[in-house]
Amino acid sequence: MSAVVISGTGLYQPPYTITNAELVEAFNAYVDLYNAEHAAEIEAGTLTALGHSSVEFIEKASGIQQRYVMEKSGILDPTRMYPRLKPRGDDELSILAEIGVEAAKKAMAAAGKTGADIDAVICSCSNLQRAYPAIAIEIQNAIGAKGYGYDMNVACSAATFGLEQAVNAIKSGSAKCVLVINPEITSGHQEWRDRDCHFIFGDVATATIVERADTATSSEQWEVLGSKLATQFSNNIRNNFGYLNRSEDSDPTARDKTFRQEGRKVFKEVVPIAAAHIESELTELGLAATDVRRYWLHQANLSMNQLIVKRLTGGEVTPDVAPLILDEYANTSSAGSIIAFHLHKSDLASGDVGVICSFGAGYSVGCVVVRKR
Repeated sequence: MSAVVISGTGLYQPPYTITNAELVEAFNAYVDLYNAEHAAEIEAGTLTALGHSSVEFIEKASGIQQRYVMEKSGILDPTRMYPRLKPRGDDELSILAEIGVEAAKKAMAAAGKTGADIDAVICSCSNLQRAYPAIAIEIQNAIGAKGYGYDMNVACSAATFGLEQAVNAIKSGSAKCVLVINPEITSGHQEWRDRDCHFIFGDVATATIVERADTATSSEQWEVLGSKLATQFSNNIRNNFGYLNRSEDSDPTARDKTFRQEGRKVFKEVVPIAAAHIESELTELGLAATDVRRYWLHQANLSMNQLIVKRLTGGEVTPDVAPLILDEYANTSSAGSIIAFHLHKSDLASGDVGVICSFGAGYSVGCVVVRKR
């Protein structure tokens, strides 16, 4: 059996950015409007006044400095506070497929592949814009790929879960070259009116080509040494938006229909889960944490990433050991670890080992151990 390699990656970056200063200005304007509108209830003590956000609060809490978004005017409108996207007809490429295709083109160029070389497409992300037809099949059609495609959702861990499915497909013989797409328009499910999380997310799309080593021709290849997936149920990160909402006669704009989390609980519980998960897979492969040249981790929180790597290595956590892209891109859900890998892999030497790891709602955690050829 030929080894399996990652032979190309691609990144699509949306056209707009929102700085923390812009975000805070819009959020605080919304807060002032809300408090003024509900002044009587606030005065009577039946409603709690909303508090202002600040650039200092955001950066201390997360390490985020800006984020990319598909549309910013609606997000920064204090009377709206969510994107203003235009609907598309059924005969038009959907917005999720569009950004997926753009990332795919870059990954295919890096791998030296055309659509005809690809025989499986996996669209793996945290939020799909529709139930069917699958976004993966739409992307498959748009790039001229063969074989099959399907969508999957494991929230922020979707990229590593998708990569393992790609590797398994190649090992089983059901595919020879797989395209894994992570299109994330997280601005659509972000709650921009909640001070505790209004700064977290950004939009992006990533793509990865996984294939048999004996068919790979790219100048940079990463052999997949092993992967490991795990899930453990938790309600600490949740979004109740779905197709049954209408049948429940529930409010589609209610707070529970957008992203929400118990941030402190997530931090406390996920850090040890992720660190133990990575260590377990490395041990199975006969490796130690200190054998790993670089960790490309899910980009949710600066302190979380640093603590995970420190638990593993016991040493100083530098950007060289665990690159940070969170400051520029914010949390891009499943795409975060792949962005880090895409941007911070070329300087490593042949034989260097790295770990791609993502973790999030579920709880879910996945890691892929790779070695540069």
